[in-house]
Amino acid sequence: MNRRYTAPMPTELRHYMRAGQHPSRSVACPHCGAAEHKPCRVMSSGRTLEKTHPARRSLWAETTAVCPRCQVEPGTPCHSDGTPLNDQVHARRYLEAEEMAA
Repeated sequence: MNRRYTAPMPTELRHYMRAGQHPSRSVACPHCGAAEHKPCRVMSSGRTLEKTHPARRSLWAETTAVCPRCQVEPGTPCHSDGTPLNDQVHARRYLEAEEMAA
């Protein structure tokens, strides 16, 4: 019996090799509690979703990209005139995160 042993893939590469998945899956979903790299789900029925929840996309953009509009570093929430945006990021930050993921 032949067994193939392969080396584990580094986590830096694993994320980029997942074809067809939105890069926001690299963070856990704060809305439904889905783990990293797992699909979002409907909490009442457990059905998995094709897209990720908006809160997960916001968290992903916040943790990976600098906001060109309010000039905050990754990991810092966006703000509007000093008032933090609750669980939201500026649209330009989404674009910045998408460009970094590509």
